[in-house]
Amino acid sequence: MEEKTKKEIIIAEKLTTGISYRQLAAKHNLCYQTIHQWVQEYHGKVRNRRGEKKAKPKPFVPGNQLPTEVKQLQEDLRKALLLNEILTEVINVAEEELKIPIRKKFGTK
Repeated sequence: MEEKTKKEIIIAEKLTTGISYRQLAAKHNLCYQTIHQWVQEYHGKVRNRRGEKKAKPKPFVPGNQLPTEVKQLQEDLRKALLLNEILTEVINVAEEELKIPIRKKFGTK
């Protein structure tokens, strides 16, 4: 399994199941701090060793040159798709446990 997909699977498992970092680390034979760091990176809350937040990429402003790094765009797309999958699973679990439809049906008011 590719390292990035394994990492994404572990992040998704943490966010959807609510399992503790230590339990998840034992399950995947990793250090719990590594998994915690991955989740924090996913949420954009990474700090450097001095405790300062790492700089986020600047948002696109019309008039600036378009980003040319396709790999960065692919990574952003992969993260967005993962987030979409996680949120869909959370809604499915909530609908199953609460036994009520949460998604709004098309055409309802």
